Amino acid sequence: MNLDAHFEDLLAKTRLEGRYRTFAQLERIAGAFPKARWHRPDGTMREVTVWCSNDYLGMGQHPDVLAAMHETITRSGAGTGGTRNISGTVSEHVALEEELAGLHGKEAALLFTSGWISNLAALGTLGRLLPNCAIFSDALNHNSMIEGIKRSGAERFIFRHNDVAHLEELLGSVDADRPKIIAFESVYSMDGDVAPIAAICELAERFGAMTYLDEVHAVGMYGAQGGGIAEREGLADRITLIEGTLAKAFGVIGGYVTGPTLLIDVIRSFAESFIFTTSLCPHLAAGALAAVRHLKASGTERQLQQEHVAYVKTALLAAGLPVGTDTASHIVPLMINDAHLCRRTSELLLEEHGIYVQPINYPTVPVGQERLRITPTPFHTPAHADRLVAALIAVSNEINGAPQMKLAA
Repeated sequence: MNLDAHFEDLLAKTRLEGRYRTFAQLERIAGAFPKARWHRPDGTMREVTVWCSNDYLGMGQHPDVLAAMHETITRSGAGTGGTRNISGTVSEHVALEEELAGLHGKEAALLFTSGWISNLAALGTLGRLLPNCAIFSDALNHNSMIEGIKRSGAERFIFRHNDVAHLEELLGSVDADRPKIIAFESVYSMDGDVAPIAAICELAERFGAMTYLDEVHAVGMYGAQGGGIAEREGLADRITLIEGTLAKAFGVIGGYVTGPTLLIDVIRSFAESFIFTTSLCPHLAAGALAAVRHLKASGTERQLQQEHVAYVKTALLAAGLPVGTDTASHIVPLMINDAHLCRRTSELLLEEHGIYVQPINYPTVPVGQERLRITPTPFHTPAHADRLVAALIAVSNEINGAPQMKLAA
């Protein structure tokens, strides 16, 4: 077999389908978020406005976060030197886990190197250790949740997205005595819609199921202290396990799971992706801790962001641009529904208007649902939003003969 030809064919197919991924090389500018420097292919640089960052509240630039990280590097150096078991547990890990458990009103928390790994570890471990476990998973759950459930070997039941009636039907189809886990998200990252958490909790309580809630796109963003949608709706105490990330609203990197001490101890003791992974660097944990503490005390960033999200949605709709109708959060999908047009729109925004919004295509979203995913922050002003809308209209006018795009004012 000609392996090189095989792999070249695979890549050629992704290019033909318009889903070959290229990376824009950006250099974030400290103190100037959401501005960044774009390294052009010709070697020159241009300042651009980033409209698709997951640093939702700009905490990656916050002085408290930077100061904590600098101080910890000066005091402790760069890495931990091992896994949590082999000299890799540091005071910053312990303090951050205590803070995260408190944020969600849980007994304990466990840190991971990313949110992807935390889902893989928690769902994979619990589903494997619970005898004859049945896991009920929302159809639009994140890849990390899907992979964790697959890894567990547990029987999977996929319920239609946010469809409580379908979930009830599936729960009723299995033996009442079987261990059951309902795995779902609070804010879904591509459409920006929100799960019916209360209704799912009611079903879980009626059928004796554990609940596993991914709050990755909601922690820091919602609730009086930034505990997520579950906190905002007063439901955190009804959720068995809450998983989150430190890489989005908290502006650093890492993931975590919070819940009852017993379950967290089981994950700590049996999850291979925790046991055999070098632990999070002390300065990263320190930066995340500073971000969590700041956002627990301050609602200013959340309030500003929500105001700017509302302005952007209104401006896009007023211009006749195709904003996804399901969005009930800070995520604003602009539907293009064609992979090649989506990529070309992104390229023209960057090259001609100094605006960066990456194209979202398969497998992140289904074929035919390609989009630009816009994420306003507290630092995007109305003037930024007006320029974005004007640029989208200009790009729409430049791309002719593309009715699928529907980017016409």
